[in-house]
Amino acid sequence: MKFFIDTANLEQIKEAQDMGILDGVTTNPSLMAKEGITGTNNILKHYVDICNIVEGDVSAEVISTDFEGMVREGEALAELHDQIVIKLPMIKDGIKACKYFSDKGIKTNVTLVFSPGQALLAAKAGATYVSPFIGRLDDISTDGLNLIAEIRHIYDNYAFDTQILAASVRHTMHVIDCAKLGADVMTGPLSSITGLLKHPLTDAGLAKFLADYNKGN
Repeated sequence: MKFFIDTANLEQIKEAQDMGILDGVTTNPSLMAKEGITGTNNILKHYVDICNIVEGDVSAEVISTDFEGMVREGEALAELHDQIVIKLPMIKDGIKACKYFSDKGIKTNVTLVFSPGQALLAAKAGATYVSPFIGRLDDISTDGLNLIAEIRHIYDNYAFDTQILAASVRHTMHVIDCAKLGADVMTGPLSSITGLLKHPLTDAGLAKFLADYNKGN
């Protein structure tokens, strides 16, 4: 399973990268705004800064909702760095743009996916990644993990190459459950990754080892 971090915060990206387990980054206009990154030139520069920290794919989202606008923005984003993945919305023109970029060998990430049918369309259009938002489904009392299972089943039926990128991951159990279900990638906050380190028996065992060592040294 690949680990992506869902943020525009460079310090958090560096921390995850320094752990040696980071495979990529996803971000969006909301996360950029949260870090105070505004204005087209500043946003584009920030994407390059992120690419210079990580070695894997970096999803950069288009703002346009029409095909021509998505193509124009996506081509500009793709020129920034070879690690850039064009993030497209799950709408009719988004699927059309996905096919356009896929035919050109440009990586894509179809986002805001909430149903198996949407995921099937993204795969048919040649998406590199499809991003089902499990946390947002959980927020409305719908089983987000079941969506991961359904997409995995469909993709395995037809040997689609599209990778399932479990998005809107909120906590460590989301990560574990998505790994059990066969999601190819998870993306979430740094806390969802570092939380995997924690176990009280690890803490207690280490404390005892150190105490025993200090008794004789």
